Amino acid sequence: MKKALITGGAGFIGSHLTDLLLSHGYHVTVIDNLCGGRMKNLIEAEKNPNFQFINADIRNAASLQGHFDGIDWVFHLAALADIVPSIEKPRDYFETNVDGTFNVLEASKKANVKRFMYAASSSCYGIAQTYPTPEVAPAAPQYPYALTKYLGEQLVLHWAQVYQLPAVSLRLFNVFGPRSRTTGVYGAVFGVFLAQKLHGKPFTVVGDGNQTRDFTFVGDVADAFYTAAQSDITNEYMNVGSSDHYSVNRLVELLGGPITYIPKRPGEPDCTFADTAKISKKLNWKAKTSFEDGVQKILDKIDDFKDAPLWEPDSIQQATKTWFEHLKN
Repeated sequence: MKKALITGGAGFIGSHLTDLLLSHGYHVTVIDNLCGGRMKNLIEAEKNPNFQFINADIRNAASLQGHFDGIDWVFHLAALADIVPSIEKPRDYFETNVDGTFNVLEASKKANVKRFMYAASSSCYGIAQTYPTPEVAPAAPQYPYALTKYLGEQLVLHWAQVYQLPAVSLRLFNVFGPRSRTTGVYGAVFGVFLAQKLHGKPFTVVGDGNQTRDFTFVGDVADAFYTAAQSDITNEYMNVGSSDHYSVNRLVELLGGPITYIPKRPGEPDCTFADTAKISKKLNWKAKTSFEDGVQKILDKIDDFKDAPLWEPDSIQQATKTWFEHLKN
């Protein structure tokens, strides 16, 4: 039986990847400090005898010792997310997303793992100049979260080059789906909108709502990781997207409900849209879930968002004050 280890496996993407690997007969070890992840994401996984959970922090190299022995595949998804906290507490983000990645790489190298997969972020492109955006587009991170995720990717690719660690980095675009994160300072759009829908409040749409995002369903993202792990490709980074992009206005149309418009935020692109030609050519991978079907899958699980914080214009303005102060230029 092949053995996989997922850092951040109790999180949004990590828990879906856990379920996928278990369904394919893998033994799966999840390492998570439950800072952002939730054990309820692993309810089904815990019923499987091939599942193991370890509460550990990737910032503490000693806490990782021994857990990578005998592991075939490592999926490194553990990270701090969110824009505002990364501006306010950059050290925390550097220690987790950069130092933590170093620790996971070293543990993987020492254990001679056969494959290493890194969850990178499309935020590394900043406000891209080309759409769809190819991997050759320059990196231009706009805030510490984006920068630290990009630095983590550079470490991964360097370890592949220098130490021959068989590693691949996947740059994820706007992942959405059930179990999406709702915690943090003014969280991701789906958590915000679904909590507003449950409370009968208007959707707080940024700007005019015509901005588009490459919303990519979480099940497809998990499949991309699995497909890349099965390949023999190494020292490569590839976009993972839906092959299309959709406006926020289209999203609220599918969710159904009134709208309140709030000011556009600096440092946010008007469009995110992945050029997926590289992953299609190298891995024969493409997303399978339509945007409409993905939104419906979330609506079918809307009760999962009943504990999400309710955001309204005034609280959003206060929560994003730092954002406007530091990114306005």
